Amino acid sequence: MTRLVVHADDVGMCHGANSAFVELSHHGGITSGSVMVPCPWFPEIADLASRDDRLDVGVHLTLNAEKEHYRWRPVSGVGKSSGLIDTDGYLWHRVADTRASAHPEAVETEWRAQIDAALDAGIDVTHLDAHMGSALGPEWCDRYIKVGIDYDVPVLITRTLSSYGPNNHLAGVDDADFDRFVVQAHAAGMPLFDEVLETDFSRPRDAPTSYEDMLTAPDVLAHDLVFCAFHPCAPGAGEIEVIEADTWHVRTDEHALFGTDEWLAFLDAQAFELTTMKELRADYRAARGSLTDASPA
Repeated sequence: MTRLVVHADDVGMCHGANSAFVELSHHGGITSGSVMVPCPWFPEIADLASRDDRLDVGVHLTLNAEKEHYRWRPVSGVGKSSGLIDTDGYLWHRVADTRASAHPEAVETEWRAQIDAALDAGIDVTHLDAHMGSALGPEWCDRYIKVGIDYDVPVLITRTLSSYGPNNHLAGVDDADFDRFVVQAHAAGMPLFDEVLETDFSRPRDAPTSYEDMLTAPDVLAHDLVFCAFHPCAPGAGEIEVIEADTWHVRTDEHALFGTDEWLAFLDAQAFELTTMKELRADYRAARGSLTDASPA
């Protein structure tokens, strides 16, 4: 049976993302989410999550501010010498620019600042994952895993880079480059995902959704552990329609679909065991404890 994490990325990016995450978590249409700490609406979700233990919240480690006009800056307050920011003082638009410019030490400092901010706000951080896949860059993926170990939480990583859906931002990196990080994560007792599925942002407006087809593909059903990196956002405030003028419908359609009883019935009817990152954190901590106990004195 395939264990499935139905995950909401980009929580904290805007009010609609926060509303969708809370609503769908309570409804059962998603099982986990992760917050972008540098974003303007982080305080809202931090307040909600600190008072609601039904919310499974990780940190969506953020090194990029990819929108044209809606931007954010590093939490750590680092300057231009860090390589983390562009000439306007914001995180880079593109992962390629971050990889070319950022110093690994500054990247790790920023990640730790984001995690500490989430913990200080009262969030029970269940895991770490990567906005636009940037943490999986070979320049610092070893640090990504080490930070997870230091905070005693699992990181999102797949057995191969080619099975990580958002890998389009890591041009020039292949599975051979990635193998050493998989070995590192496995040795630490981290859960290794067989595949990360991702929202299809190329879907035209009014085209039918294909999430059922995505999740029932034979190769997906053959996997043991699958992560769905979805991006639901509630409509109504008008902000997402401005932030993403060309693709907002994809996010609001996800919100509409995942909030239906039909979606719950579909998940229930398949060969899925829905799981949370909180449960995988417990598994990881148990496995890590076993590894520690087995170490020679």
